Amino acid sequence: MRVLCAFPEAMPSSNSRPSACLAPGTLYLALLLHLSLSSQAGDRRLLPVERVPGLKEKTLILLDVSTKNPVRTVNENFLSLQLDPSIIHDGWLDFLSSKRLVTLARGLSPAFLRFGGKRTDFLQFQNLRNPAKSRGGPGPDYYLKNYEDEPNNYRTMHGRAVNGSQLGKDYIQLKSLLQPIRIYSRASLYGPNIGRPRKNVIALLDGFMKVAGSTVDAVTWQHCYIDGRVVKVMDFLKTRLLDTLSDQIRKIQKVVNTYTPGKKIWLEGVVTTSAGGTNNLSDSYAAGFLWLNTLGMLANQGIDVVIRHSFFDHGYNHLVDQNFNPLPDYWLSLLYKRLIGPKVLAVHVAGLQRKPRPGRVIRDKLRIYAHCTNHHNHNYVRGSITLFIINLHRSRKKIKLAGTLRDKLVHQYLLQPYGQEGLKSKSVQLNGQPLVMVDDGTLPELKPRPLRAGRTLVIPPVTMGFYVVKNVNALACRYR
Repeated sequence: MRVLCAFPEAMPSSNSRPSACLAPGTLYLALLLHLSLSSQAGDRRLLPVERVPGLKEKTLILLDVSTKNPVRTVNENFLSLQLDPSIIHDGWLDFLSSKRLVTLARGLSPAFLRFGGKRTDFLQFQNLRNPAKSRGGPGPDYYLKNYEDEPNNYRTMHGRAVNGSQLGKDYIQLKSLLQPIRIYSRASLYGPNIGRPRKNVIALLDGFMKVAGSTVDAVTWQHCYIDGRVVKVMDFLKTRLLDTLSDQIRKIQKVVNTYTPGKKIWLEGVVTTSAGGTNNLSDSYAAGFLWLNTLGMLANQGIDVVIRHSFFDHGYNHLVDQNFNPLPDYWLSLLYKRLIGPKVLAVHVAGLQRKPRPGRVIRDKLRIYAHCTNHHNHNYVRGSITLFIINLHRSRKKIKLAGTLRDKLVHQYLLQPYGQEGLKSKSVQLNGQPLVMVDDGTLPELKPRPLRAGRTLVIPPVTMGFYVVKNVNALACRYR
């Protein structure tokens, strides 16, 4: 069982630099092979682009975005956070006494806040104002206590299994017990929070949805990318690993849509590495490739909310370390919150394609996602579009904006590792300037780099960044 609350919205404004005027650039159309991707975001595949001998400086990728209608619209609290119950002491949260942690948390608002993790199993729930004990049977606190993470692992953890139908009946019983209690009568219920959707887990979800699909407000599951005990830094750059999530999404959606078409789905717990993470890896710049791709892929495939495990706790999978210092994934999340709105747009690219070899799958090392710019960010007028781009190639990539994006002003937010550790760095720089808190109560200003008129976007090797295309006047983005 999870407890959710919402952060109040806070969108600090920053002074944007004056933008340079743009002039049209020359496009090497004779060198480009056009490919229009499907407008269905879930099927979107970007062309991998490799260097071709003799065409080093003339290889461009043309990029356009469909601006009339969004292909998806996710929750305003799409990027949300989890806290482990281990931080609760005597009914209070430790971080509430830290001005620094409160400042960091406020930067990621608005968001849902979930309490969950292994120590949830040992929590006792009690409503002191109205115990509402059920005559002849267990009360709500019994069911709350017994709704742990990943019911598919009950046998391993407790020596007894539960099938999907029984779990669904328990949820229905819990709902009926909560409704007569005034403070819980309108509470939302989420579940079943299954683990990786293997065959036995899908069977559990199928049984649950058949019985209680209409009872829950959103269907939830958890995802972990890789075993933290054996992870290496280059693992975070493997496209095969990045793509494992997409297959899981399709499996979950297939079962959910069979019983409750259109039901919201949440990824209610995502970590890059298991076993508490790995020092200098899951808390490094390199882990950001998985995290940013997760955000892009989930929104494109229609997942309503993703809850990051965890905002602050012990281990190495978190956004803030034990010394209250923001890690690279925190800064990545902060940029996402400031720049990305809930409306997802279809991306169309064209470029030079390497020839596929028999038996070899071509996987995308250049990943481009597009959203309407966050309408709460008053530095940009409504109708602006934000791209976020992941370049896993060992060479820089050049992108020319075309179609509706041509001749528009662009603000660059390029995030790179800072220091001698490279991809293992726990510090990052934004457009060449290191990101650090001004003081315990103040986050740094996220200053963009205005690009001159008609400039081609140059994406450095093994980096990620956000690009706000200003004043596009996109119809999809003009209204909330």
